[in-house]
Amino acid sequence: MTTLFILDVADFRPLAEVAARLPEVTVGRRGPYFTVSADAPFEIERAATGCRNAVWFSSVAAVRGGRVARWDRTALRVEPDPTEGRSA
Repeated sequence: MTTLFILDVADFRPLAEVAARLPEVTVGRRGPYFTVSADAPFEIERAATGCRNAVWFSSVAAVRGGRVARWDRTALRVEPDPTEGRSA
């Protein structure tokens, strides 16, 4: 499972709200963060969030079990880490 962490502050809440509408995603809470989790890749469209560039590009606190595959002016795409769970 891949989890994206977004700080729960007013500026970043639209990202969690948009992510919650994605069928493959579960949005929860952990401490002061929203957790956006999925077993498959997911993408959040910037236009749907209404976030300005400065907010958009400062919204990600951390990613566990995956990686940011795309983060540009249009979308944020998070994918599972293909090496997760494999031993060296």
